[in-house]
Amino acid sequence: MLVRTARVLPLIISCRLHPSLSYSVPRRRRSSMDPHVTTIDPSGTPAESPAAGSSSDAMHGAEESSAVDLLPGETVVKEGKATILFPNANEVFYNPVQEFNRDLTCAVITEFARELMAQRGVKVLVPGEKERVVVSLSEEASDADKQVVEKNGAEVPEDTARVGEKCEKGLRVLEGLAASGLRSVRFALEVPGLQSVTANDFSSKAAALIARNAECNRVSHLLQASCRDASMLMYEMRGKKERYDVIDLDPYGSPAAFLDAAVQAISEGGLLCVTCTDMAVMAGNSGETCYSKYGSVSIKAKYCHEMALRIILHSLDQRAGVYQRYIQPLLSISADFYIRIFVRVFTGQATVKNSASKQALVYNCVGCGSFHMQRMGRRISNGKHMKYSAATGPPVGPECEHCGQRHQLGGPIWAEAIHDREFVQKVLAAVSGNPSRFGTSKRVEGMLSMVTEELEDVPLYYTVDNLSSTIHCNTPSLLQFRSALLHAGHRVSLSHACKNAVKTDAPPGVIWDLMRCWEKMNPVKKEKLSQTSPAFKILSTEPSLEACFTVRDDANPQSRKRHLTRFQENPQAFWGPKARAKAG
Repeated sequence: MLVRTARVLPLIISCRLHPSLSYSVPRRRRSSMDPHVTTIDPSGTPAESPAAGSSSDAMHGAEESSAVDLLPGETVVKEGKATILFPNANEVFYNPVQEFNRDLTCAVITEFARELMAQRGVKVLVPGEKERVVVSLSEEASDADKQVVEKNGAEVPEDTARVGEKCEKGLRVLEGLAASGLRSVRFALEVPGLQSVTANDFSSKAAALIARNAECNRVSHLLQASCRDASMLMYEMRGKKERYDVIDLDPYGSPAAFLDAAVQAISEGGLLCVTCTDMAVMAGNSGETCYSKYGSVSIKAKYCHEMALRIILHSLDQRAGVYQRYIQPLLSISADFYIRIFVRVFTGQATVKNSASKQALVYNCVGCGSFHMQRMGRRISNGKHMKYSAATGPPVGPECEHCGQRHQLGGPIWAEAIHDREFVQKVLAAVSGNPSRFGTSKRVEGMLSMVTEELEDVPLYYTVDNLSSTIHCNTPSLLQFRSALLHAGHRVSLSHACKNAVKTDAPPGVIWDLMRCWEKMNPVKKEKLSQTSPAFKILSTEPSLEACFTVRDDANPQSRKRHLTRFQENPQAFWGPKARAKAG
């Protein structure tokens, strides 16, 4: 039972089954950097905190508490600023390993809100974030001519938006498959500049739990629970004045059934956040299933995790094109067993015409792993006009020119950049400057640092161990192989999707020439190789260049030099996706 008292601050949760136990959630202390202090009373109305210098009696009166009884079998989950009631009976799905996903989403939406709200004349204030004042002073200017601007160089907006407060000019957010409502509650508590958050779930038990969690976290003025079919809800809100600024889809498995409705219900320039946990399908285990869901054939290859990202981007762009809309990727992450993408959606018939030239087929050699890209369309700039035509190809012959094996055909996939480096750097700067904001800040910083170092115009990658395995020789170190590519005059980077990946603009012929040179330094017993094997075919050809494996300083990226946490460390045994929630 919820006991309401005026000006509630701490939240005390006691268990009905075990009266001797209680769960105490301490009140978050405001730091000296917080520009404004607000509390939310149980009715959802923001209330000002006592001003500095108030009497001790007034301060003591502000520290009253409320209590809510746990239902049988319920426990308390604490993540970020949210405290969530959660049933043990698996009636509502919850995966604690996805905390990184939720932290990253809060960080991305905050930066998106910062940009969009600045256009609307509103400044967002993030707790714990230091304000940097830049003074622009010309050589001949006097003290009276000093111009104070924000850190982004824009004029200071008149209005401000804080976390937990409803902003009339703010963002309208929809979480289509909210389950316990944890993600939506965190949005309401941690992301400033929100007008409303709709947490929807088709399960009536989940919707009831969302309402309870909103009340327990005192965000009912921002968060509304909804029990609807997610697709129907989005279809009904596809009118231009009713669309959402942010839509978050995090289903159990494939999001394919919701993508068509999502690209219609998102506002112009809005942010669409999608999670896919059917990695096996997009990584080549079932190419036919992948085609039926996403319109693309997946293949088994070492670069399958990045290909999965490009498959879902292709699927989104294809669905958006039906409605004369197109996508602009901001950030695409392949993490562990799932992928997470953030894209903006715009309307423009002229830009949609570029879609065919942004998609490509992939020819993958089953013997040596070499791959070639075949664009689906061709565009040529003709002065002020753009000429479109069919692409020419194929880029390969009937057999691989390096090992003589056949090719697999995969795709189509998105062949353009999968990140917006400028936007990613803004998110990275905000997270690294306020590390206490998220529980997984170190990993977010490491992952985003790798993203900013990736080559934007180079799809897919090779892995050094697979190249060595193909010709049965020992493996050069990652720095040695990267240095050899740099010495040969090619660009190279790592990939956030794989630890030992090498992204490079070098063609496959150069890659195998480097491996031939490495084999001469580390010979293999060629007499033991089958004459039909890829290794025998590759090593039978003399290299056309002289490789240098001397390690260069620029071969080691900054994220690696700084020993950032770039990849997930297993938090526990059997830590993958949990069982699907029971039907309710």
